[in-house]
Amino acid sequence: MALANNIRFQPGLSQEWSVERVLNSLLRLVKPDPRRAVYRQTVRELEQLSTRDLADLGISRSSIEQIARVAAYGE
Repeated sequence: MALANNIRFQPGLSQEWSVERVLNSLLRLVKPDPRRAVYRQTVRELEQLSTRDLADLGISRSSIEQIARVAAYGE
């Protein structure tokens, strides 16, 4: 009940849209997204490489997260 009491509806938005958005957010918390697991694993594996190994692959440390994002979610 506390969750329902704390929901603030924004002016100009329909109540159904806001409730649907909240429910979708809750479902994302309960149901893991396999793409997120791919993202985390890619970041973890690339961060374990030495700077020299990354350079051999043409990857800079600052681009690891973006590479993982593309690997998991596409462009």
